[in-house]
Amino acid sequence: MIVDLPSTTTSQVNKKMVELRESGGAVALGRVLTLVIVTGDGTETEEAIQAANEASREHPARVIVVAKGARQAAARLDAQIRIGGDAGASEVVVLRLYGPLAEEGAGSVVPLLLPDAPVVVWWPNDAPEFPAKDPIGELAHRRITDAAAEPDPIEALRTRVRSYVDGDTDLAWTRLTSWRALLAASLDLPPFEPIEGAVVSGESDSPSTDLLAGWLAASLGIPVRREVHRGPGIVSAVLERPSGNVEVVRPDGKVGYLTQPGQQDRRVTLHRRAVRDCLAEELRRLGPDEIYESTLRGLSNVVRGEGYENEEQAEPVSAGQQ
Repeated sequence: MIVDLPSTTTSQVNKKMVELRESGGAVALGRVLTLVIVTGDGTETEEAIQAANEASREHPARVIVVAKGARQAAARLDAQIRIGGDAGASEVVVLRLYGPLAEEGAGSVVPLLLPDAPVVVWWPNDAPEFPAKDPIGELAHRRITDAAAEPDPIEALRTRVRSYVDGDTDLAWTRLTSWRALLAASLDLPPFEPIEGAVVSGESDSPSTDLLAGWLAASLGIPVRREVHRGPGIVSAVLERPSGNVEVVRPDGKVGYLTQPGQQDRRVTLHRRAVRDCLAEELRRLGPDEIYESTLRGLSNVVRGEGYENEEQAEPVSAGQQ
C-alpha cells in the first residue's frame, strides 16, 4: 500500500501512520532499528529504497528516506508512506523536501524516529565530508557511506580517513568480506610460513582495492604494493612467502582462482556484491568497526606502484579522529 501526503507536515505523517497501523498495517513494535536514507530527489531514491526493502527482510526497520529536492523552490514537504508489499519487511516513509526545508532534514526526521531503537544513516552517494558532524549523522549510532558511488572514489576514501569516528563505515569496505575470508582461510593451510609482502591490483578508481591493501598492511604488518590493473574492481591479491606465493585472481568480476604451493588450484565465487547484501551485512553491526578503523590507518603504509607516480598517499587517522 502506498499513501501520498502532498504539502504536509511531520505531525500529519505520524498521525496517518498511526491510522494505518490501527487498521491492520505495519506494526512498529516489530522494528529493530530506524534506517535513514539521505539522497537527492531522483532515480537514486527508488534504487536505495529497493536495496533497503531487500535488507529489511533480515532487519525489519522503519525506513525514513530524506530526498532533497530543488533548493530554489518554495518550502514544501511531500510525504509518502509505504507498507505491506511495497515496503518489504519495513515501513517506508519518503520525505521529499524542497526549498529551505532541503537543508533541514534532521528536523523532519526526529519526529519519525522509533523510540528506544538504534538509528542508522545511509548516504547511497554524495555523503557529507564529515558524516558524524552532519545534522542527520549526529542522530545516528551507525553511519554508512559508499566511496565507490562518489564522483571521485579515491578522493572520497581519503576523506573517510580524515573524518573517521567510531560508528562510521563504508560499503567499499563491506564489499571486501569475501576477499578477506578467502585470504585468511588460505593461511590456515600448509606451509605455515610468514608472509613477507603483498601486491594488490585493481582499477585505479577502486576504493575497495585500496582498502584490501590497507587491510593486509594493517593486519599482517607487511609492505603492500598497490598496482593498477584493468578491472572490474579488484583483480588480484598476492601474498608473498618463501616457498611460493598465495595468489587470488579474479579477471572477470565473478569467478576467482586461488593458487598456492602444495595445494590444488581452486575456483571460488567472488562476484561483486550487490548493494542490498552489503547493506544487510552492515546493519548486523551497530557498534564501532575496529578492523575498518585499523584498515584506514593501514592505507598510509601502502606503496603505490606504476600509474600512481602523481598520487598522494592517504592520510593516517589522527588521534583526535578515533
